[in-house]
Amino acid sequence: MTQSTPAPWTDAPTTARLVLGDGSVIEGQGLGAAGAAVGEVCFNTAMTGYQEILTDPSYAGQIITFTFPHIGNVGTNAEDTETSNLAARSGVRGCVLRASITDPSNYRAVEHLDQWLKARGIIGIAGVDTRALTALIRAGGMPNGVIAHEPSGQFDIEKLKAEAKAWPGLLGLDLVPDVTSGQSYSWDEMRWVWGQGYPRNQHPEFHVVAIDYGLKRNILRCLASAGCKVTVVPATTSAEDVLGRKPDGVFLSNGPGDPAATGEYAVPEIKKLVASGLPVFGICLGHQMLGLALGAKTKKMHQGHHGANHPVKDFTTNKVEIVSMNHGFAVDRETLPDGVLETHVSLFDGSNCGLSLAGKPVFSVQHHPEASPGPQDSHYLFNRFTNMMRAQKGLPLVKER
Repeated sequence: MTQSTPAPWTDAPTTARLVLGDGSVIEGQGLGAAGAAVGEVCFNTAMTGYQEILTDPSYAGQIITFTFPHIGNVGTNAEDTETSNLAARSGVRGCVLRASITDPSNYRAVEHLDQWLKARGIIGIAGVDTRALTALIRAGGMPNGVIAHEPSGQFDIEKLKAEAKAWPGLLGLDLVPDVTSGQSYSWDEMRWVWGQGYPRNQHPEFHVVAIDYGLKRNILRCLASAGCKVTVVPATTSAEDVLGRKPDGVFLSNGPGDPAATGEYAVPEIKKLVASGLPVFGICLGHQMLGLALGAKTKKMHQGHHGANHPVKDFTTNKVEIVSMNHGFAVDRETLPDGVLETHVSLFDGSNCGLSLAGKPVFSVQHHPEASPGPQDSHYLFNRFTNMMRAQKGLPLVKER
C-alpha cells in the first residue's frame, strides 16, 4: 500500500488578519476569540504587565501592538486584572503579537493567555512583524484597523478593508458608557503585599469619592493604602450627588475615548466640584477633563503614549520619574489659562503631563502613578492628595513618598 508523505516545511494556514484603513493586509496566526473587531491600532512598549494592559479600560476601542516579542509566557491570573467593573469583559478590541505564546512558566499562573483571551472575547494575532508595524504607526500615526480571527483561514478581505476605512475613529467618541460602573460601591482593598495578598484598610482617615470614567483597580488600592475609604460612583453622577456624600476629597479617574466628547456631560460637574473647595485629584482622562474644566483644550496625539518606560519631569520636585502611560489625547499646554500651572512634562516630546490650580487643592497628572514602573517613583502623588485633605482638617502633614 502506498502511503502519502506530507511535503517537508509545509506552512500552516494563516488564520488571522489585521487590515488597516489604508488597505494594508497583515497575515498571522489567530489566537484568543474568533470573529472580527474594529479599532484604533496603537503600540505599547512595556516589557511586562500584558494582563494589566489588556484589562485597562483606557484601552477601550483600541487594538494593542506589543513591541516586546514574548507576550503570554507567564500566563494569567485573577489578581492582575485591572478592570474595576467586572461586569465588562474588556474594552480592548484586540492584540497583536510577534511570537506565538508558549506554555505558562510562573508560580502565579492560573490560565494560559490564549484561553484567557477567549474567555474575555479578545481577538489576537501572532506572527506579525511588530517592529515594522510600530515604525508604520510612528511615521503615519495610529491607523484604524480590523483584527479578524477565523480558524478556517477564509476571509472576505474586501469587506474587512471597507469596515476599517469606514470606522470614524476615536476623535469625538465617548467610550466611557461602555466601561463605567452601573452603580456606586465602596472599596477598602489595599496594595498587594508579598505573602499576604491584598490587605484591607480597617481604619481609614479620609473619605474619597472616585468618579469612574474607566477606573483601574490598582488606583483604588493606592487610594486605600494612602488611608482612604473610597466610594466609587458612575461617570454620570452629578456634583450635587458627589458632594452630598460628604467626601474629604474627589478623585477623577482614567478612562478611554475623546475627553472633549465625555466632557460634554462630565466637565460641567467637574467645574462645580472644583468650585466646592474640596481637594480634587485626576489621572489620565480625569486629568484631561480637569484641564477642560479649568479652561484649557485637548488635542489628539500623533501616536500617543503607551508604555511603562516614559520619563516625566516634575517641576514641583525637579525630579525625573519613570512612569507608565496610556493616552492618545493630551491637554494642549499652549491653551493653559492664567492660574493653571504646568507641573509635569514628558521628556519624550514635551507634551503636558500634569497641572495644578494656583492657590487651590486641585491637581492632576496624565500618567499612571499606580502602575509602578519606577517602581514607586510616582506614589507620592497619592500622599500629596491626602495631605491636601489633612490640611483642610487641620491635621499635620506627612512626608510625600
